[in-house]
Amino acid sequence: MNDYIEIDNLVVFANHGVFHEEKVMGQRFMISLKLYSDISVAANTDDITQSINYGEVCEFVIDFTKTHRAKLIEKAAQDIAYALLDKYSLLQKVEVQVKKPWAPIGLPLDNVLVNVTRGRVISYIGIGSNIGDKKGYLDFAVKSLENNPQCKVLKVSDYIETEPVGDVKQDKFLNGCIKLETVMPPSDLLGLLNEIENSAGRTREVHWGPRTLDMDILLYGDAVMDTQNLTIPHREMAKRAFVLEPLCEIAPYAYHPVKRKYACELLEDLK
Repeated sequence: MNDYIEIDNLVVFANHGVFHEEKVMGQRFMISLKLYSDISVAANTDDITQSINYGEVCEFVIDFTKTHRAKLIEKAAQDIAYALLDKYSLLQKVEVQVKKPWAPIGLPLDNVLVNVTRGRVISYIGIGSNIGDKKGYLDFAVKSLENNPQCKVLKVSDYIETEPVGDVKQDKFLNGCIKLETVMPPSDLLGLLNEIENSAGRTREVHWGPRTLDMDILLYGDAVMDTQNLTIPHREMAKRAFVLEPLCEIAPYAYHPVKRKYACELLEDLK
């Protein structure tokens, strides 16, 4: 998506900051936005309802910035991004720059500024359970994502019963897959999944052991990453039929950017 509307240096007087004086007296901020959206329909029809009304956006950002305080401009910028994505369905991605003139650091400078980019991404989440009310735990996972304002559940696969992997003796699993639209970056999404698992009583005492709820990021857009805490695409997904079967049910052409194959091709290779 290359089309965007740009708003440059919208001036807002607000009470963001760490210091007491900043919170009480307030100060001037300048906010710039790039609003990424397909503007072809509006351009062809000359219809404002088919575009994002930048005047309305400016009023919304001013009001939001005044009423949602933050200590750090990093948080202020991210909060604005999330609020805009939540309010405007036509908005696919937004870049937010919050500029703080004459920041109180005792040194001569014009501005300190922060840039934040957030957008809608399709992610696929694998879910599984083999303790207690298995279906109830999987339903709880789906409901928890539906209740999060930064997530939108688009599809949920049927649940399938599968044999456990590894040498640990345990009950059979119930597995499924969720197609999710989210504005969260991968690390934040992982944190949310861990919170949901913990709420379901998940413990991590035995590797590949029994669990009330297991939630894994399988794919996150076309992202490829490998950190200490997170690997995307999930490094085991191409080897696991219990992952690929529910994924193929809801998204047979989900693309694995490392294997360079669709999910249906990976499942066929595995069979």
